Amino acid sequence: MFATVLCLPLLVLSQTAAAAPSFEAKCLTFKPEKYIDGVIRNVLQFVTAGTTLTFPDNDATCNRANQAVTTDLCRVALSIETSEISNIIFEAWFPENWSGRFLATDNGGIDGCIKFEDLSYGAAHGFATVGANNGKNGTSGLAFYNNPETVIDFAWRSLHTSVETGKTLSKKLYDEKYTKSYYLGCSLGGRQGIKSAEKFPSDFDGIVAGAPGVDFNNLVSWRAWFYTITGSKTGPDFIPTTAWKTWIHDEVLRQCDTIDKVKDGIIEDPALCKFNPTTLLCSRNSTTNCLNQNQVQQLKTIFSDYRYPDGHLIFPAMQPGSEINAVDRLYAGAPFSYSDDWFKYVIYRNPLWNASTFGFEATRIADYLNPGDIRTYPSELPKFERRGGKLLMYHGQQDNQITAFNANRFYEHLRGRRSYNSMGKWTRFFRVSGMFHCNTGPGAWVLGQGGNAAQDGIAYDRQHNVLKAMVDWVEKGVAPEAIEGTKFMNDTVSLGVDFTRRHCKFPARNTYIGGDYKKTSSWKCR
Repeated sequence: MFATVLCLPLLVLSQTAAAAPSFEAKCLTFKPEKYIDGVIRNVLQFVTAGTTLTFPDNDATCNRANQAVTTDLCRVALSIETSEISNIIFEAWFPENWSGRFLATDNGGIDGCIKFEDLSYGAAHGFATVGANNGKNGTSGLAFYNNPETVIDFAWRSLHTSVETGKTLSKKLYDEKYTKSYYLGCSLGGRQGIKSAEKFPSDFDGIVAGAPGVDFNNLVSWRAWFYTITGSKTGPDFIPTTAWKTWIHDEVLRQCDTIDKVKDGIIEDPALCKFNPTTLLCSRNSTTNCLNQNQVQQLKTIFSDYRYPDGHLIFPAMQPGSEINAVDRLYAGAPFSYSDDWFKYVIYRNPLWNASTFGFEATRIADYLNPGDIRTYPSELPKFERRGGKLLMYHGQQDNQITAFNANRFYEHLRGRRSYNSMGKWTRFFRVSGMFHCNTGPGAWVLGQGGNAAQDGIAYDRQHNVLKAMVDWVEKGVAPEAIEGTKFMNDTVSLGVDFTRRHCKFPARNTYIGGDYKKTSSWKCR
């Protein structure tokens, strides 16, 4: 009998261990509303790998009706109150095979669209991944109208709330705290990451910021400026889309493609391209595929800095090579929608504001108002740097929505009088030749910058993937010297790799040294 009594505690321990709940059970009994104030639970579900989620309530303008999931995860969707009159829609995708890392994702444009593809991408690589709608649904700016709290959500509060919420919930679900915290974003998302480093330096250990929309107020004005240059598409001097996409772009390449000694349809460093549009001026003997004097002047203006009459810089010039896609929105003979909505609903609070009246006064007002403290143009990030935070920026050199020259400008603004070596200890910037806005383009643009099919074709390592490069920099102290991008045939992984190319740490320039230009070994950072 004595021996039987001694065995009882062992038996109880064995039964307790066997009864430990599965991750699925933990997920389905999880009550996030217990831990976060002011929330309404919208979704709680365990999602198995191979499931394609659908989002019937998602705003159609977000163009994200469904998303494939590649790992088992717990999905939590909440509505979180951010003020008495505003809220955000929040998503957390917690993978069963958790690495201990936390990842926040971004938004784009003036959108209120959760990037489900990035949630899936982060979860697939073991990150507890969160995203939110930035305080509004869809791509219209109407939700900003007479609602400054929503503007604050959009400017910074949505991301910070998501981070605090996601970290709290991950600790409760996994019964342990995250190890390191990361951020991945591009465009507006690049700005969001840098704003976070400025305003909440403890939120992230590592920030990947692509094509950052910094100096936001002047960026919005710069975009609005183009409609006053091109005029309406019905105007006598309007340059049609076909002209931009064909012979104007061809002339840009004729003048600048081979500056890097390779004719490949890619301007490796557009800062070296001094495009002269007067070669396109019509003459007595040339009346087709040419421009009149007013049209030539349009090109000169577009490829020049936007400045006040006293010469003070507002925003840098558009870089040559971007025109093949920039014409679809910036030079389309209609107001750029993001800027138009921002001035109508945020700056002037007048839905009838006419974009054709835009000028220097509007630019000054936007910069002065700085709605929601959205500017994001710090000259230093001392608290983020001191705590060991790392910032990795990249920008496509054929960006068709935000001039790549602004990223050069911002990096130098942030550097100030410091040496490049000193900056490299915590901030590194990579210029990605042949990349359009955040992705696609004729260059080697696939580098792990977010969730899309092309990313599945590259290795998840620090040589090819910016997210993994950031993880290794933060956790192993291995700072990236270059990022090797990949270009797939017709941007389709199944067709195989067309070429790869190294993208250098600024201010180094990728230089052709001979051989097959499609091989990385034929180029060197100098």
